[in-house]
Amino acid sequence: MGNRRDLLRRAAAATPLLLGACRLPRGVALGRESAQRGGRERSADLVIIGGGLGGCAAALAAARRGRRVVLTEESSWIGGQITAQAVPPDENRWIETIGGTRSYLALREGIRASYRARRPLTERARANARLNPGNGWVSRLCCEPRVALAVLHEMLAPFVANGQVSLLLRHRAVRAEVDGDRVRAVHVRDADSGEEVTLQAPFFLDATELGDLFPLTGTEYVTGAESQAQTGEPHAKAVAEPDNVQGFTACFAVEYLPGEDHVIARPAEYASWRNVMMTAADGTRHRLVSFDDADSKRLGFDPVKRTGLWTYRRILDRDLFTPGTYPGDISIINWAQNDYSFGSLLDVSAADAARHVARAKALSLALLHWLQTEAPRPDGGAGWPGLRLRPDIVGTADGLAMYPYIRESRRLLAEFTVLEQHVTEEARLRETGLGRDEVTAAPFADSVGIGHYSMDLHVTTRGDRGRYGATLPFQIPLGSLIPRRVENLLPACKNLGVTHLTNGCYRLHPIEWNVGESAGALAAFCVARRARPRVVRQDAALLAEFQRELRDDGVPLSWPRPLPA
Repeated sequence: MGNRRDLLRRAAAATPLLLGACRLPRGVALGRESAQRGGRERSADLVIIGGGLGGCAAALAAARRGRRVVLTEESSWIGGQITAQAVPPDENRWIETIGGTRSYLALREGIRASYRARRPLTERARANARLNPGNGWVSRLCCEPRVALAVLHEMLAPFVANGQVSLLLRHRAVRAEVDGDRVRAVHVRDADSGEEVTLQAPFFLDATELGDLFPLTGTEYVTGAESQAQTGEPHAKAVAEPDNVQGFTACFAVEYLPGEDHVIARPAEYASWRNVMMTAADGTRHRLVSFDDADSKRLGFDPVKRTGLWTYRRILDRDLFTPGTYPGDISIINWAQNDYSFGSLLDVSAADAARHVARAKALSLALLHWLQTEAPRPDGGAGWPGLRLRPDIVGTADGLAMYPYIRESRRLLAEFTVLEQHVTEEARLRETGLGRDEVTAAPFADSVGIGHYSMDLHVTTRGDRGRYGATLPFQIPLGSLIPRRVENLLPACKNLGVTHLTNGCYRLHPIEWNVGESAGALAAFCVARRARPRVVRQDAALLAEFQRELRDDGVPLSWPRPLPA
């Protein structure tokens, strides 16, 4: 074991990029003699740990190619960001036509079809080809988490029925077995029975929200903010800060019922959360639980007039349904006011992680109580007692989302890392000398998908926040999905080879789906051809064949020129 660890440390030391923030393996079961098998065993062509959007997309891609898949999820719901985390999709402005893969667009249309088939929409709403059930303005498709959940199950149903996909809910990865540079098995534990299941496959995908398989398998990874010396990024830190990660959020759903009183009991930590002060990007100070920051003052909040932050992530607009169907709108509260930046969930003890999640939930409940009792109203009064928590919307007893909304994961130390210089307009204008009408993000010959979002970082554990330059519509390079050393583990969530900064634009719903879909397709391709992922990238003929498969399956590899207005 000691010799093996020395080899791994030397391999990590030899990697020139991102060394300072690289995490070395620990606690990995190495070799056949290291694991005592217990419980059940399952084998498949592909094991996917994590049932979020990336995991679901990967399972569908592999199953469409005839592969047998085991898909696990630690919560009770598949779907990740759009379901268990209760976050309406953050998308690009071209998403209705060219901004996502065919299967992602099918998910979106499936959600709309579900509303048309199962909800009493008005005739006008039913006829709207681009129905937005919540009319929220964060997204063109703000919907209830349970509707997205049902559609995801419908998409997987044919493959579950024929045995190609086995779905294990409430199962969490707890350890792994590794032979050399290959993962041999991952052990998952059933949260209800405590029983362990041993999963074996030629390929494994890490589609967890936090990149859980990387430390379990000894796969080298990165956390937090890199330094300029490591990445050359103009906005990188002078010194690496591995503990500096974006905050997470315990989202919740509320409706507004005027004239009613649904005020929750004053949370035990209410006074302390009300006294927390934050520093805005412009250096001004304000209370966290308030509307005192500049953005909130500008937007406002009014569930009576149904304006401002109330409609930001609204997932149900009562006016789209026949009169009397719903007494009020329903909105998701996922704001700067309940972003939790007071501790990380990465590489901390289970006890510390649980403490941070509990505190994030306490912050969200403090925000709700403040909205109900103290928030300033336009009429000069305080609070809206008619705001009612909706536990049924998020599927939990406490009314808070089933899983925290995770913005930043462990990130793979990949063969290729996407940098700020590859995606920002400023950097590309400087590098290419082209005009604004001609410049594009860096082209990648090994592209396996596309995406676009601003390089937007929410408040971090060290108090940073802001936008770091306009981004251009970009590609997803295959090299960012391939570990530098491990041969049969691929990322399938927001854990691909990006930096702290470019994670800000590669972490959103359609991009995570594309990453998962391409990773699942790559694993299936490699099983069929008995090839290694890095060889597919290196071999021009194999790469062309794989990219042709992706295009045939509806995965765009480049953006059209010119882009639609």
